[in-house]
Amino acid sequence: MRHFKAIWAYRYFILSSILTEFRSRFARSRLGGMWMILNPLAQVAIYALVLSAVLAAKLPGMNNQYAYAIYLMAGTLSWSLFSEIFGRSLNIFIENGNLIKKISFPKIALPLIVTGSALINNFLLFCAILIVFGLLGHIPTIHIMWLPILTILTVALAIGLGLMLGIINVFIRDIGQIMPIVLQFWFWLTPIVYVADILPEKYQKILLINPMSGVIMSYQNILVYSKPIDRIILLYPFSIALLSLCLALFMFLRANEEMADVL
Repeated sequence: MRHFKAIWAYRYFILSSILTEFRSRFARSRLGGMWMILNPLAQVAIYALVLSAVLAAKLPGMNNQYAYAIYLMAGTLSWSLFSEIFGRSLNIFIENGNLIKKISFPKIALPLIVTGSALINNFLLFCAILIVFGLLGHIPTIHIMWLPILTILTVALAIGLGLMLGIINVFIRDIGQIMPIVLQFWFWLTPIVYVADILPEKYQKILLINPMSGVIMSYQNILVYSKPIDRIILLYPFSIALLSLCLALFMFLRANEEMADVL
């Protein structure tokens, strides 16, 4: 409880750090925050142009000629949030080592700052995707109200897994070198640029071992197929998120003082 009280006491520091990071990232850029939207949308456009001719016909229930681009954007919305929080959490303590040594503040605030910044980026991307959906003639239904729950689940998975590996990375720096490569494989093991139904049934079951598969598929059900979420496929990601958060908190409490010495 001491750490949670410290977070509340430093809430203004956390909020101001999020805003400062947001401003400094695009301080001398003419397009500013637009780059956070343009980068993932450019990636979607490339995949859509290269792969849509091959996979567009395999999107059941979609009559829109831009179905594959819509499908890609739905998956990208979730994956971009997860990968940003997860990737930045790996080196969060190492990158802020000097700050940790010089200033007295709860180190648990650092992943919260990363999360806040990533949520702002993701919200802007979501707004841009809705505009693109409208231009393509695809309007999401009332089921879009499930998105906040999926966003919380995505954040919980990213923080839990990222923070665990970020703590280990302080002591074993190889983690920070290996995980970006793993993250690339992880992307292709998640049904973002392909439809899970095109895989043989035995591989579909293996695919669900990846906790992000259920989350991404839920995003696609809501934004692409206008369906409600399937609670069954979210039980596993929820369990992994809860377990990883508990383990991350336990590891942080045990390694909190040692990290400052190692850094």
